[in-house]
Formats: sequence, structure tokens, C-alpha cells
Amino acid sequence: QVQLVESGGGLVLPGGSLRLSCAASGNIFSFNAMAWYRQAPGKERELVATITRGGSTLFADSVKGRFTISRDNAKNTVYLQMNSLKPEDTAVYVCYANWGTLIKFDSWGQGTQVTVSS
Repeated sequence: QVQLVESGGGLVLPGGSLRLSCAASGNIFSFNAMAWYRQAPGKERELVATITRGGSTLFADSVKGRFTISRDNAKNTVYLQMNSLKPEDTAVYVCYANWGTLIKFDSWGQGTQVTVSS
């Protein structure tokens, strides 16, 4: 039932920055966790960053120090700030949410394309 809609992707030069947004049709304060995944052609889907209900965050080694994940509970939106972008960051970035109390559910967004190229 929860819908996730990503935005903010696009074409950026190496070393540039982008901020991705994931707007949820639900109260993200109650979500167990949210995350950003990415998938490039010919590669497996990679977990980029997660944020839990309590605010704990985790990042893939490949993006540590460059990416941050944050949320705005009032707007039911999660963000992925991407700095110092590299060509290898090029991928479709997908928002994920895990929610529910006694019964758990998964929701996935449609994805937004990020291309880092000179």
C-alpha cells in the first residue's frame, strides 16, 4: 500500500553533487527502515545506504565519506546526498522501505537514473 516516488536523478560531471529524494505515501516515522539501492547494467543490485527508525545509518564502503542519507519526517521524505560523484556511481537508484508492526512489508520505488560522465 505504501508508494515510494524517487526524484532528483540526472546527468552530472565527475566531482559534482546530486540530491535524491524519496517521497512516501505513509508516515516514515513509523517505518522500520528505509534504504537506497542502486543497480548498474551487468552488475548486481547494491545496497548504498540505510536509515533505521531510530536514525542509525549505514553506508556501503564505496560511498562512505561521499554520500549521506537523511529524512524529513514532516514531509515523509528520505534523501540521499551524493557528493564527489564518480563515473562508477552511475546507476539506477531505487528507494526501499520496510514497514509494519506484527506483519512486515516491503515497498520499492520505480528508480531514478543517475549518470556521472564527462
